Amino acid sequence: MQILVAVDASPASKAALDAVAARPWPAGSRIEVLTVVDTIEPWALALIADEMKARAQQLVDSAAMHLRLRGLSAESAVGDGDPKTAILDHAAALGADLIVLGAQGKSAIDRFLLGGVSKAVLRFAPCSVAIVRNPSPQTDAPLKVLLAVDGSEGSVLAVESIASRPWPAGTEIRVLSAVELGLSLAQAAFEIPALDTHLEAQRAAAMQRTESVIDAARKTLEAAGLSTSESISVLASAPKEIILEEAAAWPADWIVLGSHGSTGLSRFLIGSTSETVATHAACSVEVVRKKI
Repeated sequence: MQILVAVDASPASKAALDAVAARPWPAGSRIEVLTVVDTIEPWALALIADEMKARAQQLVDSAAMHLRLRGLSAESAVGDGDPKTAILDHAAALGADLIVLGAQGKSAIDRFLLGGVSKAVLRFAPCSVAIVRNPSPQTDAPLKVLLAVDGSEGSVLAVESIASRPWPAGTEIRVLSAVELGLSLAQAAFEIPALDTHLEAQRAAAMQRTESVIDAARKTLEAAGLSTSESISVLASAPKEIILEEAAAWPADWIVLGSHGSTGLSRFLIGSTSETVATHAACSVEVVRKKI
């Protein structure tokens, strides 16, 4: 597995690095730690460029050493230019399977992850992206992972991604989906004479589809030796709210979801849901995307 960890000098980036260091990864995984000197900005004058690059190199060398001390294969790299473009280009050149970012950056070379950078990486990355918040301080500590599924290609990829990786002993995967009834009660009252009968049949069919999706996901995960549970919600509010509320109530350490949902079983993961969850969750979020 090829993992690109994009860092600056902020506490958020240290949290991302610590999360990578604490997790088990597939055998043969290689990690590259990248920082970017933003030479697009007016303050990045030629007179201070060499000093900034030296600081940046020291930052990533130290980060890579931290990972190697945990037994991981890690290298360092310094890019320059527009940070979001540099991260995306580097991920493509590396053939990365996963980009890992801290949730928020700080300032100067220390600030390049703030603002639109993480959103741009989430939106345009050629692979999966993880936004890290509040990692466990313990190496190999068990995690509570909330997996949102809807039967779409994106959510199937998310299930397969989790199943293909090692996780700390005791990790629990909670599979979450929602029952979408489709026709509103108001519409049904005007358009369907036998309202109660129709709604009951509709509800039963929707529940069966949702249970089927969750069951398929659990079988894949349990075949990989993972412990699972499930949660089903009625899609009465926006999908992003359901995911965020479930994660907060459990509480989850990590949310995993596909980058896009479907219009088949439900629209549970469609649109900007993954981006919104990654932006607003109180825990770490991984958005799984098919590698380009």
